Amino acid sequence: MAGSSDRQGPLTDLRVIEMGQLLAGPFCGQLLADFGAEVIKIEAPGIGDPMRQWGREKPHGKSLWWPVVARNKKSVTLDLRTEEGQQIVRDLVRGADILIENFRPGTMERWNLGYEQLSEINPRLVMVRVTGFGQTGPYSSRAGYGAIGEAMGGLRYVVGDPSTQPSRMGISIGDELAAVHACMGAMFAIHSRERTGRGQIVDSAIYEAVLNMMESLVTEYDVAGYVRERTGAILPNVSPSNVFDTADDKLLLIAANQDTVFKRLAQAMGRPDLAEDARYATHGARGAHQQELDDLINDWTRTIPLTELEALLNEHGVPCGLIYKAEDMMADEHFKAREALIKVDHPDFGPITMQNVAPRLSDTPGKVRHVGPALGEHNAYVYGEVLGLSEERQAELQAAGVI
Repeated sequence: MAGSSDRQGPLTDLRVIEMGQLLAGPFCGQLLADFGAEVIKIEAPGIGDPMRQWGREKPHGKSLWWPVVARNKKSVTLDLRTEEGQQIVRDLVRGADILIENFRPGTMERWNLGYEQLSEINPRLVMVRVTGFGQTGPYSSRAGYGAIGEAMGGLRYVVGDPSTQPSRMGISIGDELAAVHACMGAMFAIHSRERTGRGQIVDSAIYEAVLNMMESLVTEYDVAGYVRERTGAILPNVSPSNVFDTADDKLLLIAANQDTVFKRLAQAMGRPDLAEDARYATHGARGAHQQELDDLINDWTRTIPLTELEALLNEHGVPCGLIYKAEDMMADEHFKAREALIKVDHPDFGPITMQNVAPRLSDTPGKVRHVGPALGEHNAYVYGEVLGLSEERQAELQAAGVI
């Protein structure tokens, strides 16, 4: 495929048209691009994806989120509200494998770009549709951001301290879960296409992606009438698994809730008798005495400095981990050894650090090739090389505001 020479990974034979904006659709596109798909991102002329402006810190007025979420993609400008712009989408679809969109249901159909129309042009097309509530049902036409999906999918109610109102996580987890599910769905559909020769629709609803991660929450209520509540740093009846204090006023998370692991923790504490104590010998017993046990462990951990405590627990095979911030990640030897964080050149900031591609494939790994592109950076390539439009025709479309 033209333009694929700089790409590597298992998806280099796939071309993706990304028509989404903000986070849910674009993060799906990022995942596909990371593993080699040619992702052509369509943005409004002169405006672009709002993600170009989002983020807490914006040196020189430029987003530090955009370089990550748009990495490895190609950017073209196109006004989807014009008939000429819609026709260009149809032309691109002829050679595409996947189209990602996260508009409100019905928008693509109003533009004559619904799946029925596009699948007539390309029966092998997989159309990924990411929305708050899905393509069907009484809520489908509602506006639905990630935060709403987190609330209605059950996550917000159980996050935070029981003394406060429901909390949000410090990241856009609802959008990102919907994107991961959308990416999985796209790969499932591509696999099915290899057998059937036909594409299909992938309907990824934010609230359902969140709901899918809620473990046995609904079943517990249905069968036992149990309602999970906010529990702060712990999970009820799972003990010990908490954040503990150290002698030098640091924090360490210790997770020793399995019977065999708790025995190792008891050995590390110099209290092997705890593993034989009826209050702590089994998972159920430890859960019933959770606060009592956590207090006992905390009394011990606060007598030992962090580095010494971590070394002791690792020596005994007890899972533990520091509560990392970005600076801790960048300094960690394990992160460095696995290149979990990498430097990528940025035209304004020079080399910038971001997370590497995950998961890791042994034979066909993905790669971060470049940061998010400038608005319309690949117009000439897509409209010239991919679609074969002359420079004169491109100039006409640009003058008319279509591209």
